[in-house]
Amino acid sequence: MEEFEIGKAFTLLEPGPVVLVTTNDGKKDNIMTISWTMVVDFTPVFAMTTGEWNYSFKALRKTRECVIAIPTVDMLDKVVGIGTCSGADTDKFAKFKLTPVKGKIVKAPLIKECLANIECRVIRIIKKHNTVVLEGIAAYFDAARKEKRTLHAVGDGTFIVDGRKLDRKRLMAAKIPDGV
Repeated sequence: MEEFEIGKAFTLLEPGPVVLVTTNDGKKDNIMTISWTMVVDFTPVFAMTTGEWNYSFKALRKTRECVIAIPTVDMLDKVVGIGTCSGADTDKFAKFKLTPVKGKIVKAPLIKECLANIECRVIRIIKKHNTVVLEGIAAYFDAARKEKRTLHAVGDGTFIVDGRKLDRKRLMAAKIPDGV
C-alpha cells in the first residue's frame, strides 16, 4: 500500500448520494447541491454540512425546514450547475428547467424530476462543524421513474454512479427495523 495525501483523505470517505436541498425563505424557492450528508438514525434523522457560504442557509436557519431531493445520474449536469451558481442572483428552478411541487407539510418545494424527496424539519444546527440535523417528516419516491441510479461525489470534481443492487436482507434480518 502507498501513502495517500492526508489533505485528500475525505475523497476516500465522501458519502453519498449527492442531494439537492430546497428552501423557501417566504419570498422565493431556492436549491443547493449538497454532497456531505448522512443518515443519523432509523427514526428518520439525517445530517448535512452547510453554512453561511450557501445562499440557502439563511432560509434554512430562518424557516427551520427544507426538502432533500435525490437526483439521478441523468441529472448530473444540472446538479453540478446548481452547485456552481448562487440563488442570490439565479432562479435555479427556471435556469435548470426543474419543476417545483408543493409538499404536504413544509413550504420548501419538492423537485418533480428527482427520484425521491424528503420533507424535513431542522432539529439542530451545530455551528462548530456547520452540521444541520434534520428530521424527515414526509417522503416520496417515484417508482415509475426509469433512471434510478444515484450519484456520489468523490470531492475532486468526479462522481461515482450506483451500480447493481445486492440483496442480503435475509442475512441482516435481525438488524433491519420492522417495516423496512
